[in-house]
Amino acid sequence: MIDILLVPIALVIILVMIHAWFGIKILEKGIIFTDLAIAQFAALGSAVSLGYFHGEFFYLLTLSFAMLSAFLIAVASQREMKLEAFIGLLYVLGASGIMMVLSSSAEGMEHFKSLLANDILFTPMSDVLKSGAIYAFIAASIWKVYPRLSGFYKELLFFSLLALTVTSSVHLAGVLVVFVLLIAPALMAISLSFKNPLFASFGIGWFFSIIAIIISYYYDLPTGYTIVFLGALLSSVAVFVSSKKI
Repeated sequence: MIDILLVPIALVIILVMIHAWFGIKILEKGIIFTDLAIAQFAALGSAVSLGYFHGEFFYLLTLSFAMLSAFLIAVASQREMKLEAFIGLLYVLGASGIMMVLSSSAEGMEHFKSLLANDILFTPMSDVLKSGAIYAFIAASIWKVYPRLSGFYKELLFFSLLALTVTSSVHLAGVLVVFVLLIAPALMAISLSFKNPLFASFGIGWFFSIIAIIISYYYDLPTGYTIVFLGALLSSVAVFVSSKKI
């Protein structure tokens, strides 16, 4: 059992750490569905690869579509508009595009399910190491480059790094898992008023993700959807209980 669970646990430890920082920033900016829209566009790129190129150019197309959405959101954030509504339109554009692309494929729905929430229980260690290297580069950019920028270029770097993160994460875990790992730990940490919300987000994300992996293993449940369900459930309860009446 330990051998089987070791790789997915290592994966979620890495995923939670890189996504927690982005989650806190997204909540601060007040554009909650940014990550979901970018993830959906990344999934659209994956669907184009699977539907039209038999899986070729998978990473290139996934990253290209994610970067396109990140650029559009960065530009939109510098304009006077209903930004959240615009991001919502990008999300439904990506979601509908996926269904159109995969509708002609005999295995379209299976691909669609894996794009939403993948079964990370059997993720190869090589994929974890590759993603770990990408996330290390992203973390270094956040630490060294991001604080030195301002205005549009700072926004563009933020959304570009988010797109790069989401591209790898969607491939490994799926759109819904990415959204939950970004929002649920950060939302709970902020709602429960932890002094250091980033480190609290790490602990919260690790807790429900590892518990979900163990539950999915013992009860033969889809791992990705179990993580999504448990993370969404715990964060919903925590936010509801900690909130005050208007």
